[in-house]
Amino acid sequence: MAKIEQENQTALSEFLLLGFGDIGDWWLVLFFLFFVIYIVTVVGNILIIVLIVVDRHLHTPMYFFLGNLSCLETCYSSNILPMMLAKLFKGGQGNISVTSCMIQYYFFGFLAASECYLLAAMSYDRYVAICKPLLYTALMNSRVCFQLVAGSWVSGSLAINITIYLMSQLKFCHFGEINHFFCDFNPILKLSCSDTYMIELLTTFLATVCSLPPFLLTLASYIYIISTIMRIPSISGRQKAFSTCSSHLTVVSIFYSTIMIVYMLPKTDALRDLNKVFSLFYTVLTPLFNPLIYSLRNREVKQAFRKATAKLCAFERIWG
Repeated sequence: MAKIEQENQTALSEFLLLGFGDIGDWWLVLFFLFFVIYIVTVVGNILIIVLIVVDRHLHTPMYFFLGNLSCLETCYSSNILPMMLAKLFKGGQGNISVTSCMIQYYFFGFLAASECYLLAAMSYDRYVAICKPLLYTALMNSRVCFQLVAGSWVSGSLAINITIYLMSQLKFCHFGEINHFFCDFNPILKLSCSDTYMIELLTTFLATVCSLPPFLLTLASYIYIISTIMRIPSISGRQKAFSTCSSHLTVVSIFYSTIMIVYMLPKTDALRDLNKVFSLFYTVLTPLFNPLIYSLRNREVKQAFRKATAKLCAFERIWG
């Protein structure tokens, strides 16, 4: 009987993305706020990429990793915010096809997993620079840097490819409301009328593989880094050493703290809105913080920006 009922159910072709719920007249305020955040995020991250490419003083492993992180953050933000803005413009919610939802989740999972590995590679770079400075050139040569970055992107892709393949086998026949502002794993699975036990088990394993080893590597790197810095005799020496990794440590802390809160919170209706708030941090605000933190707290990036601005002004005076 249950099998007959399941066969009689109509497979869904689209979901209703509820976004932030019934926001009334607040949609215009939120639309303007997230529009400004998106523009600043994209412009800021692209500016960092351009500065790293054009300024030869930034052609170092640290900035090679930062350029890749800025590229990742630009893609990450562009995967979430344009669709969110489109829904806000229509009043806060709207339909999304199952295919589009899967595509958004694919890029979300791919970029999130890649970021975990990339942040770990950046922390290893800082560990070598501070704890093994005499070996830095040998250990962090161009080949090693390329392999670390390529490994970060490939690892994120492999994990999400397996998950997406399994999700493509699911049938969706429940009322298609996703109570979130983007297509995330758990909200999608709640709408499936297929057996999701195996995919949940495998995805939990893949998520652990993609997040726990990079997190532990990052944590271990900073334990050694802080231990080494504390042994530096002069205060100015400690400040100089810490300044080289403080920006990255700030980005890592924001990313991991918010993503842990979201996925460790109980999945109850009472905490659903709180879950959305914390999800905003690692999907919307972390890509925004990246260019702000690195530009405001990094002396070399600020110097490169001033030189680029001076050259641009000189070019305008000549051709203006």
